[in-house]
Amino acid sequence: MHTIMLKAKLHMARVTHAVLNYEGSCAIDGDLLDMAGIRENEQIQIYNVENGERFTTYAIRGEEGSKLISINGAAAHLAAPGHRIIICSYAHYSDAELEKHQPALVYLQEGNQVSHTSNIMPVQLA
Repeated sequence: MHTIMLKAKLHMARVTHAVLNYEGSCAIDGDLLDMAGIRENEQIQIYNVENGERFTTYAIRGEEGSKLISINGAAAHLAAPGHRIIICSYAHYSDAELEKHQPALVYLQEGNQVSHTSNIMPVQLA
């Protein structure tokens, strides 16, 4: 049996571009992709904190060091520059793999600067 688990997350990224007339996808600064372990062309889920939109697309590599987060194609209707988004990727893990699995969590602040990273999701308090 396999379980679908969170593989990686870019938390509170800021959209820098929304390009309607593009093939599609989400361009992400290559350094951020590498830090999160998200591969080019990998399926990602995007959750827009500003308007509640949730959509699926794929990651493309943006210029390293650019801090680029560009929502492209039809999805450009769902996010605008300045919106805060959460970008997640998921993977299937076997029971044996689950014993060692830890997601790559990358937390961003203004300007898509990395504030910190973690492999442990914080416990939500009541």
